[in-house]
Amino acid sequence: MNYDIKDKTILVTGANRGIGKAIVESFIEHGAIKVYAAVRQLNSVSSLVEQYSDRIVPIQVDLGDPQSIFAAAQAAPDVQIVINNAGVFQAGTPLAKNAIASVEFQMNINVYGLIYMAQAFAPVLKANGGGVFVQINSVASLKSFSDSATYCASKAAAYSITQALRELLSQQNTLVLSVHPGPIATDMGDAAGMSEVAQTPAFVADGIVKALKAGDFHVFPDPIAQQMGDAYKSFAQNVVEVSSS
Repeated sequence: MNYDIKDKTILVTGANRGIGKAIVESFIEHGAIKVYAAVRQLNSVSSLVEQYSDRIVPIQVDLGDPQSIFAAAQAAPDVQIVINNAGVFQAGTPLAKNAIASVEFQMNINVYGLIYMAQAFAPVLKANGGGVFVQINSVASLKSFSDSATYCASKAAAYSITQALRELLSQQNTLVLSVHPGPIATDMGDAAGMSEVAQTPAFVADGIVKALKAGDFHVFPDPIAQQMGDAYKSFAQNVVEVSSS
């Protein structure tokens, strides 16, 4: 199932910078009629409003606050594409003294936030004909890196949830994408120490656009991600993407 962005209404969490901002800009360039820029602080998207005028609608969403997520779903009943991009990164090994607290912090945003987004917006997408739900995961959801294992654990859990959403939301004609970037030039990428090999956020935005046209589930948008995606391809096609029904 492929999907055309033109004339669609989008909601992007974490729209004020990095990957989220690149997605907003790309989708408008590809013909999206309106984008709900979902952020914690509404004034953080003032530059997008100045650039695109009334095509940008700031809306308050904090993935750590379920009430804000469900309120946003009520305030944006016309959404056809939801892109859950917002997330947190905190480096930590399993042997660190704060390992449990680190996992809990990241699970709260990266996993529980995803679940609340799906619960809140799945009915909205269904009412609008099905649409699309996109989750920004990471190559870290496929391989753990010891220095950031607590983050990797949260992204692996998010990927697992995304697989379940693919199957569940297909029943309401909603296309689900799982996006797995490698190092991207964002604040999070800098915090992870990946600046020297990072690619621009535009790789992720363009990868989503291409995947929507192709009807793909897995998206490996940048060169490093593509290498991992090539290695993972057989398992993805023969295990993950096979319907269990």
